[in-house]
Amino acid sequence: TSFLAALNQLLAAGAISFQLPSNARKCLREEIHKDRLVTDSSGHILYSKEEATKGKFAFTTDDYDMFEICFESRLPPGEPSLSLSLPAQIAKAEKLKPLEVELRRLEDLSESIVNDFADMKQREEEMRDTNESTSARVLYFSIFSMCCLVGLATWQVFYLRRFFKAKKLIE
Repeated sequence: TSFLAALNQLLAAGAISFQLPSNARKCLREEIHKDRLVTDSSGHILYSKEEATKGKFAFTTDDYDMFEICFESRLPPGEPSLSLSLPAQIAKAEKLKPLEVELRRLEDLSESIVNDFADMKQREEEMRDTNESTSARVLYFSIFSMCCLVGLATWQVFYLRRFFKAKKLIE
């Protein structure tokens, strides 16, 4: 499952939420394909805010890559933990009704599933091409090996015949 599908499944429950103790770091990592809405893989800081309790982090990928999103709390020791969550606050921002929010979530989920199937189809085609190429190479190598063995056997027969004639063991 891709990061987006997992993210959509978790959003269906309401949010991704975890607790970070003071000065702790939590990272999520996933292999993501091109043109997907995810986090940055080049180590850029997409969102940084002092005393933040929530945030929204996203952009569309340019290349197929391993992506990592890290959450880090920078609190002085002794202060309470920071709770990070990514709730569905789209409804609040866009003033959507609950049914519209659910439809948007289902639309995003179905789009993610369609994209995953497209990726699987592309990978299957690439693997099939690789298998066909490897099979052809094995066939040509086998034919070359057989030709070498037949040539070596023929040379050995002529060599031994000449050797035995020279030793006058055969006529």
